[in-house]
Amino acid sequence: MGRFSSGSLSRLCAITTRILIGKSNREGNMLKILKSSVSAVILSSILLGGALAGEVKSIAILTPEEGTDYGWNQQGIDAAKAAGKAAGVEVVVAQGLGYGDVRPTLRELASDGASLLIAHASGYNTSAPEIAKELKVPVAIVDTPNGLEKGLVADYTLSGHQGAYLAGRLAAKMSRSKSVGIVVSGEPPSWNSQSAAFAQGVKAENPDVKITYAVIGPAAYSDAAGGKRVTESVIASGADIIFGQGNGSSFGMLQAVETTKAADGGKVYFIDVIGDKSPIDKGFLLSSVVWNIEPVYAAMIADLKADTFGTKHYTIGLKDDSVKLLKTAAIPDNVWTEIQTLREDVISGKIKVDPVYDAAAVRALMTSVAQ
Repeated sequence: MGRFSSGSLSRLCAITTRILIGKSNREGNMLKILKSSVSAVILSSILLGGALAGEVKSIAILTPEEGTDYGWNQQGIDAAKAAGKAAGVEVVVAQGLGYGDVRPTLRELASDGASLLIAHASGYNTSAPEIAKELKVPVAIVDTPNGLEKGLVADYTLSGHQGAYLAGRLAAKMSRSKSVGIVVSGEPPSWNSQSAAFAQGVKAENPDVKITYAVIGPAAYSDAAGGKRVTESVIASGADIIFGQGNGSSFGMLQAVETTKAADGGKVYFIDVIGDKSPIDKGFLLSSVVWNIEPVYAAMIADLKADTFGTKHYTIGLKDDSVKLLKTAAIPDNVWTEIQTLREDVISGKIKVDPVYDAAAVRALMTSVAQ
């Protein structure tokens, strides 16, 4: 079908309506008038629908916590705003929704005209597709790579495993005790892939370094108190560098690092994920596996316009800096230079870092798993 403006299509449909009704009047058949009117309405809907297909006026992002965590929630919101601004699309933010039933919020945002609902939490990956099918509004979900449905459901289960591998190499280079820890708020695919890659990086750098793995809870994303408690126990086991993945619970992890001495009486360092906590760092942040999600949301908007939404998976990585390791003053220049060389090796394929999503496979890579 050729391209028409919506105004041209409206005039065409109006003319079609008059022609059909005029013919019916000449024949004096009221039934034909009704049929002609219905036909015109259907034709109008088809033509206008074709003209507006791919039009994206606004997108909405839903997050379980406030966008002030220097992590998952904040990075998601900031990325949505940036992608929307670049595309000239309005962005609606619904934050701090918790991990319960968000169907009412999804329905409200859909009724307000959102062209895309970004359900930015693994706990939303059941309700969002339901609303998509109910209201015919496209949704994007996480941790459900097999849930794609053309035109309706896209998944963006992202993995910063390449950056986590570099973080593992960094930790092994800098650990004084030759003991590091991984503390996670759950075992979703993204966390698992990064935990595995971190462990692989540690072992590649120094196979003698001990890795202690601890899970706060099955979905303890906002449990700061639990994050502090579990991190303290991992430090007590000998770790002097903690790789923490937690959303809100990461604040508890960082607090534990700030207030607990290592076995040698020295400082414990923290490696964060997704965001950059430098603005609140008190000298204990070693690095972070930073994600830039803007290219992902930009690709979603482009896919909506191209009618390819829900047909592909989205990735982030070192090559385009959508994943990068944060440089802090705590990292010596010579060590950072070595890490940058390793980065190039990962990008070139000289070093292979394949994601591991299965929790059991992740645990098998650890020296010990805290109970």
